[in-house]
Amino acid sequence: MEELFNKVLQVNLRCRDCEERKTNVRVTIELQVTTSPVHKRDLLVRITDDIDPYFLFNLAISEEDFQSLKVQQGLLIDFASFPQKFIDLLNLCISEQTSESPRFLLHLSCQSPVLEGPANFSVIETNAFKHLNHLSLRLSQASDKEVKDYLAVCLSSLKAEKHVLEMKLKTTEDDLTRQLNYAQQTLSEKTKELDKLRSEWTTQTSSLSSLHSQELQLERDKALELQTRLQQQTEQLRQELESAHKKSSHQLNSRLTELEASCRELTEKKYKNESAIRDLKIKLVGADEECQHLKQQVLSLRRENSTLDTEVHEKDRLVSQMQMRVAVLEQEVKDKDQLMNRTKEVLEATQQQKESVEENAESKELQIRKLEATVKSLSEELIKANGIIKKLQGEVRTLVGKIKVKNTVTVSQEKILQETSEKLQSVERDLQSAQQQLITKEEQISKLKEQLEATVQKLNETKEVLKTNENVINWLNKQLNEKQLSRKAQGLESLENPAVSTTTAGLGVGDNILMIGGVGPARQENSHREG
Repeated sequence: MEELFNKVLQVNLRCRDCEERKTNVRVTIELQVTTSPVHKRDLLVRITDDIDPYFLFNLAISEEDFQSLKVQQGLLIDFASFPQKFIDLLNLCISEQTSESPRFLLHLSCQSPVLEGPANFSVIETNAFKHLNHLSLRLSQASDKEVKDYLAVCLSSLKAEKHVLEMKLKTTEDDLTRQLNYAQQTLSEKTKELDKLRSEWTTQTSSLSSLHSQELQLERDKALELQTRLQQQTEQLRQELESAHKKSSHQLNSRLTELEASCRELTEKKYKNESAIRDLKIKLVGADEECQHLKQQVLSLRRENSTLDTEVHEKDRLVSQMQMRVAVLEQEVKDKDQLMNRTKEVLEATQQQKESVEENAESKELQIRKLEATVKSLSEELIKANGIIKKLQGEVRTLVGKIKVKNTVTVSQEKILQETSEKLQSVERDLQSAQQQLITKEEQISKLKEQLEATVQKLNETKEVLKTNENVINWLNKQLNEKQLSRKAQGLESLENPAVSTTTAGLGVGDNILMIGGVGPARQENSHREG
């Protein structure tokens, strides 16, 4: 268990039918790694209150849960970088807590009047236009067992802190007692030194007071001498100042005449300056009018700047939506590429199966041709044997007639009859063997015909499968081309008509969901056909 974050944050708590209020909660983020039986990582988020020990909300996020959260909220990061990004958002909320209008806020809301049951923990960014929800986690309230486990952990940590504090208190008591003994010892020494210094001080003060009285008498005598000397100096200084005053009054009179002349010159300059001031006032009125006009232009430019700022913000929002939409479309294109690869593999397999079936059909046709040739040869041999039999039967009939007519020459004819009978038996045996061979050949021919029909049926089925696969590939190519064309058309429309793009931006995610749902049946059909 690795602890990644543990700080107290200010959140806005909202319950149903209750006013929103601010409170402080402790957010703890831990990373749990399990290696048996499989290597798995879970991110644990826990919200507690240091004042209320029964306030406990938990959430465990596995890698599978994060994938669904990523799809639902349009996140662009993976599970490995998610904890650090979440911690960065929380640190931004901490930095904005002291400001009057914070930009990043934390909200904890639940549907019940009291904070019970599941709660949504959200990180929201506020601006002049709207509230942007960066992340929303659904936390579940802890059960009694989890609360007991959490309280047990808190109790064990408090006991450990208590033990540490007791050890610290004991060490500080020992240090303080040691310092107190040392201080008492030094205090006794210092009191002794103080008594000694007091006695020395009393003796020194008595000697210093006698010296001071003597020095004071000497200073008084010096002050009297100094006073007489200062009176003489002040008299001399008064005389010098009177002579200097006379000189300065003469100089001032001459200076007065010069100043009167300069005053006349200055009055003339004054009249000239007043006329110049009147001209400048007229120019100032024109400058004020021009300044008012410029102020009105500045106000209009500020209004335009504010409208441009709102448009830029709107464009940024549209860009973020388009980026999310592009990510969804890229995922769709990846899925379609995988589907195309699978269909290509199935097509290659079917082509190989078609080639093998065609080769088997060619070999079967060759065997059928050979069997047909053997059947033809056997039928010709059978026809020949039937002709021989008919010929022999005619000979037998002639011989029987001759036997009836010529009973006298039976002795001489018995040998011929025996020979002919033997020939007849051998021919009948040959006929039976030929008939048996003909039956076996007919059975083989029927079996080969059945195999040929089965191979032809399989060949037709493979042709149908190939045809359906080609139709699916053509349909997927057509859908992909339509998506690309629609995406390009939407990009052009958004560039030409920004107002229309703002109205249709809310429909983008729904369209993507419909498009993703539209691909599902084609995948099911392809998987069914592959099976």
